[in-house]
Amino acid sequence: MITKAHFAAKFSAQEFIQESISRFESEHNLHKMWKSPLVSLLPADHPLLPGLRKTVTEDHLLPDEILPGAKTVIVFFVPFEERIIESNLAGEGASEEWAMAYVFTNQLLGYINDEFEKSLSDIGFHTAKINATHNFSESTLLSRWSHRHLAWIAGLGTFGINNMLITSNGCCGRFGSFVTDADYSDLGIPLSESPNQNENCLNKRNGSCGLCHKKCFAGAYKYDYFDRHKCYQECLKNAAVYKSIGLADVCGKCLVGLPCSQRIP
Repeated sequence: MITKAHFAAKFSAQEFIQESISRFESEHNLHKMWKSPLVSLLPADHPLLPGLRKTVTEDHLLPDEILPGAKTVIVFFVPFEERIIESNLAGEGASEEWAMAYVFTNQLLGYINDEFEKSLSDIGFHTAKINATHNFSESTLLSRWSHRHLAWIAGLGTFGINNMLITSNGCCGRFGSFVTDADYSDLGIPLSESPNQNENCLNKRNGSCGLCHKKCFAGAYKYDYFDRHKCYQECLKNAAVYKSIGLADVCGKCLVGLPCSQRIP
């Protein structure tokens, strides 16, 4: 719980998210599934945000369209533990561990956002959030609120040729974000001034990798093109296999067994 005293004393969003993860694991009787989160903040009027209407989709939302009076966007990355990543190496379909991690992480991201909402509202601030997944157009498969692109602007990583963001903890995990009218100067996380300028992807850096494209069973990747529909059809195959555990429309083969799976190569 955030108190006025904590907030005035530079409340730590990083610690709050870590505590939320620990509570979630305990409440659901889960063996540790996630590593320590990465967190960054954006001012709601960051100059690069309007550009998402060109780089992502023309109707991409801006923070003040989600929450009038927005001051801050909090973006975070929750990395998977190594055992979950390794479980997805074999076979053409997603592993059960990977599918379960996807389902539980979707719940976790919502839980973290709800915890922030409750705690910040208790001291007079407002929040607004967009679902961690399934917030995309069914026809274009493009999101109107791209957590990954927000994380890029927030300096958490750079995009690989698999369209995943490579962070200091690699690309195996999930991103979440929400908007608040709390001032970023009081949230205990360094403010992002600009995206990371160093390429974390080996292939973009020097052309020495490209392994992620080779690992895609759906053939969704070409050198300069990504077929979202082929990718999603592969994800739906796994959803059908694992329908008993929840909506696991996921694959992840292009994320595992890579130099960038768990670190910057």
